[in-house]
Amino acid sequence: MAFNLHGRSLLNMQDFVPRDIRFLLDLSAELKRAKYAGTEVPRLSGKNIALIFEKTSTRTRCAFEVAVHDQGGHVTYIDSSSSQLGRKESLKDTARVLGRLYDGIEYRGFHQSTVEDLAQYSHVPVWNGLTDEFHPTQILADLLTMEEFAEKPLHELSFCYVGDARFNMGNSLLIGGVQMGMDVRIAAPRALWPDDMLVAQMRTLAEQTGAVITITDDPLAAVKGVDFIYTDVWVSMGESMDVWGERIKLLKPYQVNTALMKATEKPRTRFMHCLPAYHNLETETGREIQERFGMSELEVTDEVFESDASIVFSQAENRMHTIKAVLVATLG
Repeated sequence: MAFNLHGRSLLNMQDFVPRDIRFLLDLSAELKRAKYAGTEVPRLSGKNIALIFEKTSTRTRCAFEVAVHDQGGHVTYIDSSSSQLGRKESLKDTARVLGRLYDGIEYRGFHQSTVEDLAQYSHVPVWNGLTDEFHPTQILADLLTMEEFAEKPLHELSFCYVGDARFNMGNSLLIGGVQMGMDVRIAAPRALWPDDMLVAQMRTLAEQTGAVITITDDPLAAVKGVDFIYTDVWVSMGESMDVWGERIKLLKPYQVNTALMKATEKPRTRFMHCLPAYHNLETETGREIQERFGMSELEVTDEVFESDASIVFSQAENRMHTIKAVLVATLG
């Protein structure tokens, strides 16, 4: 390997420097080609990996499980109902037990401090499958997808994240985009901007990587000329339905619709979303929101979601390829 990432944890995009990320993206593309060609070589044979999910998941769980199985390893799925994590056993004790049984641990839950404690006390690689603050494995998939569809190096690309930018996706896209020297734009109400301290850190880093950062409350101006428009759900996992009314009022002007896509003035601008998306009434939550607030489409319209500009399912597939690269690089 060009860079030795063996034994490293991925808790936050800032754990890896730009050349590490470049290596992981190249390895992801290599592993993806091998899977399609049927020439994949298992590099995790004999490895056992614990998957801890305090928050439910479709893409993250499936991506980790398929990645491990493809590479010849084994997984144990642990959810909040099948463990004593934080209830009858302290996190520190659990980490020390799991570290003796498993070669690596994935964690998806609420607090960043939890995944950091797992890494500190388990003494095996730990990978952040999502916390309230960060979602690094999603960003690796997003970067790979951007390269595939733009066919240009990342430092020549621009994207605009539209919506609530205070939490894991806004934070992680900002970090990942700046690390790779991209034109990073965030369009959100001022109350939903990323933390000032994180923005200041990224502006300092941008001086080294050549990235450009724009944070504004004007979505039409923010998307002009971008290669990608990215959004996420308006209410994060774990928040109650009571906050929907206020959030809808704040974010309705930031809905990704045909008008916003046209405001890019670029016919080849692509639409991205980490999923799940509330673009129709085919979910229980979508129907409840429509009954209470009168909106059948939220952060993105069905027209945009189902359009040729939408690359959301390529993103979803790339979760598996990039997670596999992280596992191989840090554990294989």
